[in-house]
Amino acid sequence: MPADHSIKVDARSLIEFAAAIFVAKGVPVDEAGQVAGSLVQSNLCGHESHGVVRVTEYLDLLERGELRTQVPLDVITETSSLLVCDANLGFGQVQMRHLIDRLEPMARQAGVACAAVRNCGHVGRLGEWVEEVASRGLAGFLTVNDNGVLKCVAPPGGSEPCISTNPIAVGVPTVGEPMVVDVSTSVVANGKIRVAQISDEPVPDGWLLDADGRPTNDPNTRFAEVPGSILPMGGYKGFGLGLFFDMLVGGLSGGHCPPAPDGTVECNNVLLIAFDPERFHGLDAFHAEAKRLTDSIRASRRQDGVETIRLPGDRSQQTRSERTRDGVPLDGGTWTALCRAGEALGVAAPSV
Repeated sequence: MPADHSIKVDARSLIEFAAAIFVAKGVPVDEAGQVAGSLVQSNLCGHESHGVVRVTEYLDLLERGELRTQVPLDVITETSSLLVCDANLGFGQVQMRHLIDRLEPMARQAGVACAAVRNCGHVGRLGEWVEEVASRGLAGFLTVNDNGVLKCVAPPGGSEPCISTNPIAVGVPTVGEPMVVDVSTSVVANGKIRVAQISDEPVPDGWLLDADGRPTNDPNTRFAEVPGSILPMGGYKGFGLGLFFDMLVGGLSGGHCPPAPDGTVECNNVLLIAFDPERFHGLDAFHAEAKRLTDSIRASRRQDGVETIRLPGDRSQQTRSERTRDGVPLDGGTWTALCRAGEALGVAAPSV
């Protein structure tokens, strides 16, 4: 199939296909289902960079022993409101659920609880986890780094990647669905550059610099032997946020900031903070203030030609609804890579 040809796959069939590939690789059924479901949820929300394009990457990590199954979330330090853990390179989608389950009662007891985790497999879309926290009536703040290994963002005025994209996500409970914001501190996630490379498409202006610091639209420059760089979000402001989040996550978790020592495994280090509004001024008050704010924004004056004011999460919810109904669109490059992985492991692809 040509790389520029887009197909659609039923979401349930895509989850089953991805899970079957992982099971054929030796991943236990329950973990395979959790990981596949998480990846497809990213596709459903319109975040292809954290969707099934990651399946082949995870297979390679499993092959190299840099991603592991059936490993514990070991607690290194624990107080009434603090957890420091080692995820032992377990699947991030599995370990994050364990972490939230452990952190929730601590936040309810103390009002706020913080967890720092090192050696965690790629956690996927951060928004999924703060949405899970918010669905439990808590507010959550989450950020991760890449253990100092994946350097892809250049400082303002620089031409060499020095830090990773260091994303942040915040989720809050509302009277309806949780409200979530999930952004990288770079202008774009590294995974979106990978998607563009796989689908053989140029990237927009303002995303990339080549190895000489010149603007480029070629995604291959990012993964060249001498790599190019992603630009920070908002110039020095985004780079400053990414820099300090790197220090916080790497320093508090016991993992690494860039540049990591030789031989360090690329993985996620995690910093998650959960707040219980009930222990502050009450959940009802939190709901009321959030609603008053969002209602006023949605009712504010619009520019000519703008039909509605959108808030964080609106696009993802609309996309999820449409793709659940109509199927998940995949570019030809991603679909071909999935089918080849399945064929190599004796797993038949679903019809499209």
